[in-house]
Amino acid sequence: MLAMRSVFTRSLLAFVFCTGLLCTAPQAQAADPGEEAREALRHNVDGIITLLSSAEFKDPQTRPQVRGEIEALIRQRFDYEEFAMRTVGPRWRSFNDDQRHRFAEAFAALLRSSYMDQLESYNGEKVEYADERASSDGSRVEVQTFIVQPDKKIPVAYRMLHKDRWVVYDVLVEGISLVKNYRTQFQELLRKESPDELITRIIAKAEEVGRANGN
Repeated sequence: MLAMRSVFTRSLLAFVFCTGLLCTAPQAQAADPGEEAREALRHNVDGIITLLSSAEFKDPQTRPQVRGEIEALIRQRFDYEEFAMRTVGPRWRSFNDDQRHRFAEAFAALLRSSYMDQLESYNGEKVEYADERASSDGSRVEVQTFIVQPDKKIPVAYRMLHKDRWVVYDVLVEGISLVKNYRTQFQELLRKESPDELITRIIAKAEEVGRANGN
């Protein structure tokens, strides 16, 4: 079995905060890429927190609709293919186009099954922005933040890439990279299994997690 849920247990709402973190319209790259990436991140983090804090989310009758809005935002803005490619690593080149598409879809389903249930545990946490570091060419930025809980602050770093807009391609929770965590597991499995077998395994895991969460 894929030992993946522990990542989301540790990160709690961190993954929810990291997805859909783009403004609604593409932006031209600013002179300060760190500032632009941070503000793109802040824009949608604030939007997601607003949804989580809404009366509609607290109401069991309307909560599914709000969850759907958050999931649609995540689906629209999070670059699942970039995330999937990085989790597979060099073996991605051996996947054909169909396998790449199916892997990205299966991986997206696994992530949704894993993190959507964590929405229920939101308890008013806030996000503080600390610093950002840009690559020399300005195409990549790491934004440092903290999720503020009553008894501690959890460091969460968002690695963002500029394509036609800023996208998040990795998240580090307390220094642990989600991409590297998955890559370790996928590379081990791909030593023994074909890409199609890995895709089947991920689909089965996503369904298992979904059933456990009542989804």
